[in-house]
Amino acid sequence: MTKATPDSPFDLLLVMSFLNPTYGQGGPGSVNKRVRKVERLMPARETVEHVTRRLIEYGEKVGEHFWINVSDCEEPQFLRYRVGDFFVAHQDGNTGLILLDTDRSRRISVSIFLNRQSEVPEPDAYCGGSLVFSDWRDDRELRLTGEAGTLVAFRSETTHEVIPVTHGERYVIVSWYG
Repeated sequence: MTKATPDSPFDLLLVMSFLNPTYGQGGPGSVNKRVRKVERLMPARETVEHVTRRLIEYGEKVGEHFWINVSDCEEPQFLRYRVGDFFVAHQDGNTGLILLDTDRSRRISVSIFLNRQSEVPEPDAYCGGSLVFSDWRDDRELRLTGEAGTLVAFRSETTHEVIPVTHGERYVIVSWYG
């Protein structure tokens, strides 16, 4: 099921059941732990290819929602947030402020939840770790609750963060359309 978020001050596209969640396995990536404390996993090549195909197949619909022609997507990153892990408020690109080539080309960001967020500790779920969208200009905020298999897409210049996980492990796939 696809749904826009007309009651929200943020332009989001939610796609329920976008992906059947699988976690993959692998080692840590390299990150600045003052900005982002998270582990990048390296799943099997077949898993990465499957997710990439799904993202490319859905790219036209994502572009239509945001009135943007998208050309391709970056290779997806498979991430695991453990207790205490987070990502500070940031934008992914398309702001004119970022100096990396990949960030200049990012138009739409996507995050795919692979497991469920819960208010209380439960098996196969995590607490905390909300994906939070914010706009400092008028002090608005939206906390999105993670549901396994749900894709959320948003303009890459949208300020967002992941608050610290307080229980369990949060699994997510992120990518960007150019």
